[in-house]
Formats: sequence, C-alpha cells, structure tokens
Amino acid sequence: MNVVTKISEHIKQKGLRATLAKVWKHYVFSHQELLWMERDLVSPVPPHSLKPYPPLRVVKITPDNASAFARYFGDRVGTMAELANEGHTGHMHLDDHGDAVAFIWGSARDYFDRHYYGCMFPVKPGEFFEFGGELTRSYWGTELSVDLQLELWKAMAAQGCDKVVDVCEFHNIPALKLHLRMGYTEQGRIMNVYTLFARWRFYRETRYSGSRLDALRKPSRPSVTATAT
Repeated sequence: MNVVTKISEHIKQKGLRATLAKVWKHYVFSHQELLWMERDLVSPVPPHSLKPYPPLRVVKITPDNASAFARYFGDRVGTMAELANEGHTGHMHLDDHGDAVAFIWGSARDYFDRHYYGCMFPVKPGEFFEFGGELTRSYWGTELSVDLQLELWKAMAAQGCDKVVDVCEFHNIPALKLHLRMGYTEQGRIMNVYTLFARWRFYRETRYSGSRLDALRKPSRPSVTATAT
C-alpha cells in the first residue's frame, strides 16, 4: 500500500483533520516530551487490583538466547542481542514453550538509545536507567507488569544500585498510570525530542515545578465518620 492510499484510508476512518495532524507529525514536525521519573528500590509497591498470570520463567537475556523473542517480538531479536552484547542487564519472561512474553532492560551507566529516541540518557552513581519494558497483549492488565520490574530491581540492587530512573512520554497515559501505580515520582525534568521532516532530531532538557500527573491520580477515598441518629 503506497502513501497516497494509506492517507486516503486514514481520511475515511479518522477524518481530514486527524489525518492532516498525523501527516504533519510524521512527515514535517513532531515534539515528544519525556518525563523523568524515579523511585527507590526498597519501598513497597502500592496495593493494586491486577490480574494473576500463569507461572513464567525469568531468564537473563544473552546474545545466545535472543532467539526466544522470535515468536512474539520477531523484529527485536537483533536488538536484544545487541543490548546484551553491550553489557546491559536484560530479563525476559518465558512461557511453557520457551517463548519470551515480556522483557525489560536496565543500565547502570549512561545509556545512548540509538534504537528509538536517538539521544543520551545520563545515569548518576547509584542509579540505573530502566528502559524497553514490554509485554505481549495477552499479559496486559496482569501482575506481570509489576513482577517484571521487581525482578529487574532485585538484579540491579545486587549490582550496587539503590534507585531506578527512567523516562515516560507524556502522551502515553497507560505507561504514566503504571508508573504512578508502581510508586514512581516526578523529577521535574523533561527530555524534549524534536523531529524535523522525519530526518533530523534535536534534544533539549527543560524543568518544571509541581506535578504534571495530578489528573491521572486516583482520588483518595473519603474517610468514614460516625453520624448521630
């Protein structure tokens, strides 16, 4: 399907205004705001109502076992092997067939993300940068989204880390809600990624005060008080 056909189909499905906005963002100019988040590795995770999931096997990702991604993440096999070769710590969760259904990565040193955003994410001593976490659709909404991180935190704590930091795109509401559910807090920093004509990228860090995520927080339940009758 060529570009013109794709645009025509998108207009039929989403309308002209939405299509023009998408074309502008993809081919002319886009701006992504990546919010820096952080968390210590010892505070308990807040209560949640996620669904349980079948037992899985946690395995450290190596160049030799990256083929386990072929079934559900076929386009990531080479990337997984590259990241393992670079010395980053990666975990994959395998089902009964030996196929990876989830994965996550951590780096205890400055991480240059050449696979997606194309910029450097600095890491301070004692921290590690968490990135690349993903689950197959059948595990969305399960406790695996929590356990995936807890297993990595345990491994990084054994390497001397006491804090996890990462970035989350401001428009990725499900990911931001996951961060809040895990007890992350905002650092008040934003990595701005600008893309021009789908070719050139520019980066700039800005700061803010207060919280940009208050609207996503669940309101606390009002306390129950006795009333006279």
